Amino acid sequence: MSGLIETDIAIVGAGPTGLFAVFEAGMLKMRCVVIDTLPAVGGQCAALYPEKPIYDIPGHPRIDAQALVDQLVEQAAPFAPHYLLDQQVMALGAQDGGWRLTTSGGQQVQARAVIVAAGAGAFGPNRPPLDGIEAFEGSSVHYMVGKREAYRGKRVVIAGGGDSAVDWAISLAEVAAHVAVVHRRPKFRAAPESTDRLDRMAREGLIELVVPYQLAGLEGANGQLSGVRVATLDGVEKVVPADVLLPFFGLAMTLGPIADWGLDLERGHIRVEPATLATNTPGIFAVGDIASYPGKLKLILSGFSEAAMACHAIHPLVHPDTALHFEYSTSRGVPAA
Repeated sequence: MSGLIETDIAIVGAGPTGLFAVFEAGMLKMRCVVIDTLPAVGGQCAALYPEKPIYDIPGHPRIDAQALVDQLVEQAAPFAPHYLLDQQVMALGAQDGGWRLTTSGGQQVQARAVIVAAGAGAFGPNRPPLDGIEAFEGSSVHYMVGKREAYRGKRVVIAGGGDSAVDWAISLAEVAAHVAVVHRRPKFRAAPESTDRLDRMAREGLIELVVPYQLAGLEGANGQLSGVRVATLDGVEKVVPADVLLPFFGLAMTLGPIADWGLDLERGHIRVEPATLATNTPGIFAVGDIASYPGKLKLILSGFSEAAMACHAIHPLVHPDTALHFEYSTSRGVPAA
């Protein structure tokens, strides 16, 4: 679908901070369009660890990442945000007293202000350099885990030595027929408590540690794996039977076209005024992990606060003739969806 959408605020990024910005904007009677490169809302929370618990959300001693995203979507719903997903903002230009954004899907958005809530930027997996891996991607090679149940009864090979590899090995061992972890050294880089649990489960025969080995090749046909070839640094190879390969080698982060918007950048982040989250370009704001200022804490709750401050700073741009009288949500209430 192409055409022009007129709105008050264009939010670039549909992660938790971007979603909460929709709510804060709505409470100030401002409409939002939300644009994200991923095919679903939620950002990294939904794409990388939907079933992992988060412990530092106020009022939630523990909440799974996907549950948090679902509740943020529900919270924003009364304000009818327009989501443009699976699209990247390719161009940004000043026009008609605001900003015109053009997406990779051919959509144009005219907004009075822009909030960049793009986390660490557009991201994608670091793919292992294995011949023919593309033929297995999406069917038996996955770079993120959606639902654990999809792996029930399967032979799973996990490659990597960080938190994602260790945490998912522990979790999937509860449902998979067999879990093998391939790492090039015996020592893992995950949290000590998780590493200790992994070692304990390996001693109990619940997880196979394939160390020190690294990925060497894939075996299978028609997109379905039958085994993963691994090799030592000396070139000694063996095959680990597998239905699924999960390579966890981190993410390749890039700002993409955002880097060309003339914003004040510092090591891949956008410098902002801490009181308003305004960038060096009038009408463009940045919140969440991508925003940088002295004393910045990269926490979801910090992003929530930044979203609220940015929306209050934007209000005079959208409603220049209307004084902003601060009210608590307990007094105003929230419109029905």
